[in-house]
Amino acid sequence: MAMHLLQEGPPVEVVLRRSARARRISLRVSALDGRVTLTLPKGVAEREAMAFARSKEDWIRGHLQARLENIDIVHGVEVPLGGKSLLVVPGAGRRVVVGEQTIAVPGAPEQVGARLQAHLRALARTRLAAASDLYAERLGRPYQRISIRDTRSRWGSCSTRGTLMYSWRLVLMPQTVLDYVAAHEVAHLEQMNHSQAFWDTVTRIHGPYDIARNWLRRHGSDYHRYRFGD
Repeated sequence: MAMHLLQEGPPVEVVLRRSARARRISLRVSALDGRVTLTLPKGVAEREAMAFARSKEDWIRGHLQARLENIDIVHGVEVPLGGKSLLVVPGAGRRVVVGEQTIAVPGAPEQVGARLQAHLRALARTRLAAASDLYAERLGRPYQRISIRDTRSRWGSCSTRGTLMYSWRLVLMPQTVLDYVAAHEVAHLEQMNHSQAFWDTVTRIHGPYDIARNWLRRHGSDYHRYRFGD
């Protein structure tokens, strides 16, 4: 991928990507990391693509300005857990302690993010396993195992072998959203598609899902703003 810069103001890096399936030049500004990607069909010259990008410079800079700033996890900042905002404070001993309004994280300041992430990943595994067990029992189909990752492109997946994969960041969101994602992936054990039969299965094991699904679409990308030093 070639990289170019817009330089009419503060420099903006533009990543050029060619696609055999693209029928026209397209621009995308990632809500996760602010990356600007310019996709070119085969046969379109780079100078033509960059002329297109320059014509959209106001649009690009507007999206970059509207993007929420990243939040580095240190003592004194707030982090969501189960949809509730908690203040990260210094802790004693070795354990991370979750209170009503705070999360106490022990250790040196430079270790706060890593320590808290390890705790949240473990908590995510526990909550997602419990939700997956519930929906798998309702479905009448077992899964093989659960994998917890920090994915950018999806919140969960289900393999043909029955492995469920989830983003640990789901634990930061309201429990209803975590439950919906678990039901969604478990439903794939029966329907490896997104047909009407699949959505009927989600409804059967979870109940109405539109509110949680729409919330995730509107707000999910915001939860990648939290940086834990990784």
